Amino acid sequence: MATYASAADRDAIQNEMNWEERDVPATLYQLLDRTARRFPTGDAFTFQFFSDPKADAETLTWQEMQAAITRAANLFRSLGVGAEDSVALLMPNCTEAFVALYGAQVAGIAAPINPLLDAEQIAGILRETDAKVLVTLRAFPKTDVAQKAAEALRLAPNVETVLEVDLLRYLSFPKSWIVPLIRPKVHPRHTARILRYGDEIARQSDTLDFEDSPGDRVSAYFHTGGTTGMPKVAQHLYSGFVYNGWIAERLLFTDDDTLICPLPLFHVFAAVVVGGAVMSSGAHVVCPTPQGYRGEGVFDNFWKLIERWKVTFVITVPTAISALMQRKVDADLSSLKIAFSGSAPLPVELFHRFSKATDVTIVEGYGLTEATCLVAVNPPDGEKRIGSVGLPFPHTDVRILDCDDDGTIVSEKGVDEVGEICVDNPGVYVGHTYMDPAKNRGLYADGKWLRTGDLGRLDPDGYLWITGRAKDLIIRGGHNIDPAEIEDALHGHEAVAFAGAIGQPDSFAGELPCAYVELVEGAEVTEQELLDWASKRIHERAARPKYLEILPELPKTAVGKVYKPDLRKRAIKRVYNAALAEKGLAAEVVEVVEDRRRGLVAKLRATGEVDEEAVVHCLGEYARPWDWAKAS
Repeated sequence: MATYASAADRDAIQNEMNWEERDVPATLYQLLDRTARRFPTGDAFTFQFFSDPKADAETLTWQEMQAAITRAANLFRSLGVGAEDSVALLMPNCTEAFVALYGAQVAGIAAPINPLLDAEQIAGILRETDAKVLVTLRAFPKTDVAQKAAEALRLAPNVETVLEVDLLRYLSFPKSWIVPLIRPKVHPRHTARILRYGDEIARQSDTLDFEDSPGDRVSAYFHTGGTTGMPKVAQHLYSGFVYNGWIAERLLFTDDDTLICPLPLFHVFAAVVVGGAVMSSGAHVVCPTPQGYRGEGVFDNFWKLIERWKVTFVITVPTAISALMQRKVDADLSSLKIAFSGSAPLPVELFHRFSKATDVTIVEGYGLTEATCLVAVNPPDGEKRIGSVGLPFPHTDVRILDCDDDGTIVSEKGVDEVGEICVDNPGVYVGHTYMDPAKNRGLYADGKWLRTGDLGRLDPDGYLWITGRAKDLIIRGGHNIDPAEIEDALHGHEAVAFAGAIGQPDSFAGELPCAYVELVEGAEVTEQELLDWASKRIHERAARPKYLEILPELPKTAVGKVYKPDLRKRAIKRVYNAALAEKGLAAEVVEVVEDRRRGLVAKLRATGEVDEEAVVHCLGEYARPWDWAKAS
């Protein structure tokens, strides 16, 4: 494991040789086989159904993990899944989900799906990925996954076989006796045959029944977004997964490490970054409860789970950090080295609060599904610049560019100049990022660098700073929301002339959907009536606006488009002033200005005698920057 403290360390590693010259496995199964041979008896994966630190847990060694993934791959092949066929996974976290995710990539192409999506969206992904097999839950209390799957399958006749995983095996008496009596009834109205996953797996061999792929190929489909009618589906190659794992092994983890990852396996952070990390280094990952951080008691028991498993690395996101900081640290955290945070900007106050409470530093990083995830990280052994996402990884080339719509580079930005963040690394599948070819048009700067849609800058020391988004997404707790769905719902109301949806700052989720409306002349409707109207027409609960305001006129560009930067300024001012007033602080936001290096910045003035340290703590809960306004 190399020291990684500066851009010089990164460059030294990168200059050893080109990525293509490195001796890395060509396929996921080669990677798994190498690790199982190196660390056969080392712990690979642990799953706890319940969050109680004394609850039963299931642990597989690397030798056992290889055997389990092999059986899953054999099962999928026996069901007709070839190298170009996909296996969809609609699952909460559990051992079967982890095993099936990688077994599907050995046999064919894995397509994990967010179980929180509605049935129509799930069906849309099943159709777009042309899934031949679906792995999902057998009906179980307190979850509607089986019901959603049944409805989605009715709309996706391409799925030939359903493999049902029964979570009953994780329960002991008396729950194991009660669940069969209260198991929800599901009445499938589809033509796919239904098999029991456990029964079918038991029939498979521990050795691969077919030849592994001869080299690199598409091995996974990950959907992005999720609140529009049809999320975009990104394609991942084996080489992208191997690259993520190589970074982790080279810079961060050894077989002595244990990671706790209560993130969902349908997301690249858990499936690619964490999965690749442990599969490359031989480290151990612990996944508590099927719902991860959403699971009952996970936050309350989190510190004790770290103590139980002697966790060295925490994998987390800002919303989870915020919830954890509301719990007392009541366990021995001496094993803990670092906490990794991603998916959304981390507020300064949360960074400091976590460090003070745990004596552990948060390392903030940056990645995206379209690049098979990892792009940059604050160096674990070096300076962590709060608000920055750190240094680009070895073999990752980040450029700050200004491009035409077709991807032609207009200019490259200099130090501290803001432009679009564009990335080239082994995780970028140039020309084929999305399954839909139309979505790849204009996606690459000069046909090489993936255009992320994020705005940012590189400082003099090479640290990457994200200042905003060129693409108009709202990111709620790491979940992408397309504002067009909110706007389309509101435009369907006869009283609405124009609507603009944005993300307003939130101290917990990072952003919450918010809408501004201009009415048709002479129309009368209340804000609550419009909220109710929109909520009934927006599929996903997370996308329903939490605030709506009717304005006399929305700000517009010269060609009549709603000018959203002004709406964002209005929302920042409103939210920050409400937070200051709630704390009784004698300060207010007088304006929000565009800063070329920092994006939108709130400018404050004192309205009386003010506790400046309290203001720092109050607004430090939010990710957007602020300053005191200069006296006029």
